[in-house]
Amino acid sequence: MALLIDSSVFIALERRKQPLGTLALVAGRDEPVALAAITASELLAGAHRADSPERRVRRQAFVEAVLEVVPILPFDIRVARTHAQVWAQLMAMGQSIGAHALLIAATALAYGYSVMTDNSREFHRVPGLEVRKPIWD
Repeated sequence: MALLIDSSVFIALERRKQPLGTLALVAGRDEPVALAAITASELLAGAHRADSPERRVRRQAFVEAVLEVVPILPFDIRVARTHAQVWAQLMAMGQSIGAHALLIAATALAYGYSVMTDNSREFHRVPGLEVRKPIWD
């Protein structure tokens, strides 16, 4: 199954100063990977919020490298319908999750992807979503 990579995985790669090519090793399988449009926004915002000019330049380069090689799945009507359904299900269960996590989960479900994240607590609440942790080391 293809993997939708959460920003937490990219942030961990950047913090560990690991090359983007490490993503294939972290995924643990030879599967297609992508990111949700909201994840692209999260990564870009992280670059803008860097606490020093040097870190900003480094983050911007890293994010642009990610955006150049990892396909971005759009928020389209198929994802919007899935988002509405999952949101309603979670609310009915009294199990809300963060707005960005919900968008990522809906994107994964709509496109038939698993989510790979270093922060799986919220994603495990989403019915039918396969959640995987990256393999570090």
